[in-house]
Amino acid sequence: MATTAQTRRSSSASNAAAKRQAAAAAENRHGKVAAAADQRLAHKRPALTNITNQRTGSLLSSRSTFSESSSIAPCTSKNVGIKKSSSSSTGNAGFLGTSIVPTSTLVKPITVPSKGPSAIGSDAILQKATLPPVTCSMDNSPAKSDGMTASMDESMSPCDSLRSPEVEYIDNNETAGVHSIEKKASSALYISEHQETTGNICKRDIIEDPQFCATMACDIYKHLRASEVKKRPSTDFMEKVQKDINASMRAILIDWLVEVAEEYRLVPDTLYLTVNYIDRYLSGNLMDRQRLQLLGVACMMIASKYEEICAPQVEEFCYITDNTYFKEEVLQMESAVLNYLKFEMTAPTAKCFLRRFVRATQGFNEASSLQLEHLASYLAELSLLAYDMLCYSPSLVAASAIFLARYTLTPSKKPWNSTLRHYTLYQPSDLRDCVMALHNLCCNSHHSSLPAIREKYSQHKYKFVAKKICPTSIPSEFFQDVSS
Repeated sequence: MATTAQTRRSSSASNAAAKRQAAAAAENRHGKVAAAADQRLAHKRPALTNITNQRTGSLLSSRSTFSESSSIAPCTSKNVGIKKSSSSSTGNAGFLGTSIVPTSTLVKPITVPSKGPSAIGSDAILQKATLPPVTCSMDNSPAKSDGMTASMDESMSPCDSLRSPEVEYIDNNETAGVHSIEKKASSALYISEHQETTGNICKRDIIEDPQFCATMACDIYKHLRASEVKKRPSTDFMEKVQKDINASMRAILIDWLVEVAEEYRLVPDTLYLTVNYIDRYLSGNLMDRQRLQLLGVACMMIASKYEEICAPQVEEFCYITDNTYFKEEVLQMESAVLNYLKFEMTAPTAKCFLRRFVRATQGFNEASSLQLEHLASYLAELSLLAYDMLCYSPSLVAASAIFLARYTLTPSKKPWNSTLRHYTLYQPSDLRDCVMALHNLCCNSHHSSLPAIREKYSQHKYKFVAKKICPTSIPSEFFQDVSS
């Protein structure tokens, strides 16, 4: 009996020890799982609004002098101060019904006198907006996340998947296999090795690079020339439709949007489409001056969604106005614009035609070709500010920008030739009025109170083309038609 009792006690003790070991092992596993979860949470990307509001950095350099009457705002955070004007305020009215408050520097307001009975109070005040840079970097994300930046997992950035080696090497032993695969693919797709081009394909367009779509370029630009007439805004909507805004307010808005596009590193097509959407919407809808800036950010958000790979979110468009407009207001305006335009977002702009015309005129000198491209882009963007330039079609503006840019760089040489006439379908006599209008804009840009475009193209990456001396006049013989 004693032996049986001892046996039972020893077995129960061993069972209890096994249970304790199992419990300890389970607790250890749970602890590891919890530690792994905490580690994942530590690297979790915060919400977009937190990223935007926590980003720090130096502000854009101010272009105005210090003002003694301005109040000093805290410079620890990067904010764009655009506040709604109160109904009881007197004196100067703010930009489009708002006033821009600087943060880290004191900026003297830029006063733009308005014309006509629909002016904003007595003066229109604009100060340059300072925006948080938002870019889609192709670099790896940082190895560790801190409180001010956001990082993905420590392995790689999501943009790394877009990378590919610049040069791919094929072993000589695999060449036969590659040719075999190519022949099978060509026979399956009914692709002939030697196929003559027929139809209205421009022989001058046949280039080796398939990305230029040489076989379809003529048809593409023929379609663009036809659709630019349908997607153009009215040329007199300020006089016939709008009552509370004028051309000066439109220019102030576009100048501000140029800075937004430059700070957020948006592609040029986004800016051109934004202006196109604004003008098309204003052509048929009465707009209050307090909501003109709302229309601008809504149109830029639509254009960003259409053109950009990493488009800024709606919270960031609210942030650049210092939350003057709420998220719901921006989304409602976006819906209103899309419904009015019937979701016809594809619109030919001057930038579309400028790419083709620049390539048609480029020579073998790479440096002069870049200068010509940047100078023509500078002249085309200047046309966005001027309401009077709406009477010219985008293709005509692009061709005139090429004409004036070539004459500015080489005044002794005729700026037009048969090649440009072939690609643009314009004779120099067709460009005379538009060229003279662009020439006036270029000459007056150095004295303009809206310098965003000029300062943008005064940078090194644009070859300082905005600092080029504008020619005083253009000889009349340069506008004579050229033979084919």
